[in-house]
Amino acid sequence: MSLKKLLIATGNQGKYKEFKEIIKIFTPFSDSRELEIIFAPDLADLLIEETGKTYSENAMLKAQAWAKESGLPCLADDSGLEVEALDGAPGIFSARVVPGNDKDKISWLLSELKDKENRRARFAASLALCVPDEFILISQGFCSGTIAHSPKGSNGFGYDPLFIPEGFEKTFAELPSDIKNKISHRTNALKKIASFIL
Repeated sequence: MSLKKLLIATGNQGKYKEFKEIIKIFTPFSDSRELEIIFAPDLADLLIEETGKTYSENAMLKAQAWAKESGLPCLADDSGLEVEALDGAPGIFSARVVPGNDKDKISWLLSELKDKENRRARFAASLALCVPDEFILISQGFCSGTIAHSPKGSNGFGYDPLFIPEGFEKTFAELPSDIKNKISHRTNALKKIASFIL
């Protein structure tokens, strides 16, 4: 199916921008059919408590709530960084593992890893696509890599300045967005449901 409008159910401007760029990878936009991508806060002020125990549960909560509020097809994600030496933490708590901004979370992670030799990690994402009165789809994607010893780069958001994807020597925050968006966990998740959107 091809949607005319798609609401990205996030209040994170960086994530919204990233989704717009990722969707363009899958879409040969033309003058005759262009998907209108809507930033949720431009439409309403809705706060959804992430009470799920998994990424998929949280993504579904957000997609369904925004679909009910807006009446539009909605795409939501829940994602996190899973660090091997920390038994998968911060995981679903990645965005709220400590109070503060991205720099505070980066400082927390570096502190937790200061005596650890194993720097392996992966980004995980679950996407939920909710089309009102029709269906809801869930997909997952991953991107494996390692954690750098200090933050590098100014692109992206969250833990991007620390995450070096497999096969690269630069962090997500150092890589151009077009490269990051070809290999990211969100891209890998979107591949599985792109045909239902575009």
